[in-house]
Amino acid sequence: MRVHGKTVSSLAHLATALLLAALPLKAALADEPTAGWAASTPEAQGMDSAALARLVERGEANGLDSILITRHGKLVAEAYYAPYRAGLKHAVNSVTKAVVGTLTGMAIQDGLLASRNQPMLEFFSDRTVANADAAKKSITLGHLLDQTSGLDWKEKLDASVPESLIQMRRSRDWQGFVLDRPMAQAPGSGFNYNSGNSHLLSAIVAKKTGGSTLAYAHKRLFEPLGIADVRWIKDPQGIEAGGFGLYLQPRDMAKIGYLYLRKGQWAGRQLLPAEWVEQVFKASVDMGFGATPAHSYANGWWTIPEKRAYIAAGYNRQLIIVLPEVDVVAVTTSRQNFRMVPLIDTITAAARSAEPLPADTAAQAQLADRIRDASVEKPSAVGPTPELAAAISGKAWQFDRNALGVSRLMLDLKAATPSYEIVFDGRDAGAAAPPFTGPIGLDGLYRINDKATNAPVAVKGTWLDAQSFRIDSRVLGEDEVTMYTLRFDGQRVDVAFENNRGFKTQLRGKAAE
Repeated sequence: MRVHGKTVSSLAHLATALLLAALPLKAALADEPTAGWAASTPEAQGMDSAALARLVERGEANGLDSILITRHGKLVAEAYYAPYRAGLKHAVNSVTKAVVGTLTGMAIQDGLLASRNQPMLEFFSDRTVANADAAKKSITLGHLLDQTSGLDWKEKLDASVPESLIQMRRSRDWQGFVLDRPMAQAPGSGFNYNSGNSHLLSAIVAKKTGGSTLAYAHKRLFEPLGIADVRWIKDPQGIEAGGFGLYLQPRDMAKIGYLYLRKGQWAGRQLLPAEWVEQVFKASVDMGFGATPAHSYANGWWTIPEKRAYIAAGYNRQLIIVLPEVDVVAVTTSRQNFRMVPLIDTITAAARSAEPLPADTAAQAQLADRIRDASVEKPSAVGPTPELAAAISGKAWQFDRNALGVSRLMLDLKAATPSYEIVFDGRDAGAAAPPFTGPIGLDGLYRINDKATNAPVAVKGTWLDAQSFRIDSRVLGEDEVTMYTLRFDGQRVDVAFENNRGFKTQLRGKAAE
């Protein structure tokens, strides 16, 4: 008997083949990492431990805080670079855009939003919007998702100053600032990176889901994936920042990547429409980098088509990398930019087989050694302690008004536990904020204040010469590294400040009376 040109026998064989092909996916779906990632040796998942060991070793040169690799739904490598450590949230920067894009897709699935084609201004009818010409009225949710709104905005994906982003953050109404921007080009005519687009999406999601993007994220994304440790900064009106400002643990970042790897399915549920994931995997908006391989964008995600790599990317290489062809999700958190393509190539090459490889205990031991080595802080060089250290210890220094808002500093470098106290200007004129205090390492190693607000603070200091003392400071889980170089001259002190984002400024102070 034949049915549409195929025999019953061949159809039976086809059905059997499809059933067998579906079994690995069903097994994976029954073993989602909601309660936590199950660990595996790399070889058991067809990956090369020696290659992963080299990857972990290179992480320090790349300024990594962490790297995490999963394959076939199992955690095969995970390293944290001291003083950062496991169990701490990390700023994910513009990975936030991919999360807001995901929530937008979920809101469409829930019927709270109609489609990507809805006009953006429909959601802000309670506002008087400047420059509301025909072009602005034609901006859709899809244009916001794909960074093609056409709004005039300066936030290039390079080392230049993100002028519009800074202006938005300084404004008292972030949504109004974005909405009032003039048009620079027609919606949909070209890519222009704009964190304001994503902030409008967050505001829209909040409006349609009860007033809080975070509450909706907990309900629809975080709780189903088993993500509990979250921080998300808000705008002055209390709306979660849409283009940045989310903090997640690296293992939880990987869960979001795994949701996309499994095309929106989690524990047998279609949490996110498969079509939404497919839009990411077939991104068509050219990001205009002009380099090979080209980069494309969709729904808050980057794509490198030549590498079949789909990436939620944040400044200073906060990355969720999804590699469907090798069934891998990788995560990095970092303090500096580095080239993504070599990282992706190394990870892909390490996935040597779809089947388990022979056990390689020597390579697995090497990987374990590299992971352990990353977790141990290496001391930086320390200069000799001059006589001046005793003279300035315990003395308070008062600063003129400055860009950092620092009003007062005191160092105690002679105590058994050396420490610092720094006071910033308060929000109200003439008022000072509570002081920040903590230990400071003088032996080339950070000392950590685990009781600091939001995240631990690591600080160390060293004498550069008889009059100059340098302080290195990090908030663990932030990508920013700051350095203060203090030069003492009698009753005066000059401070040169710089950070790893290229910002520099000068402060001048004097001994407090």
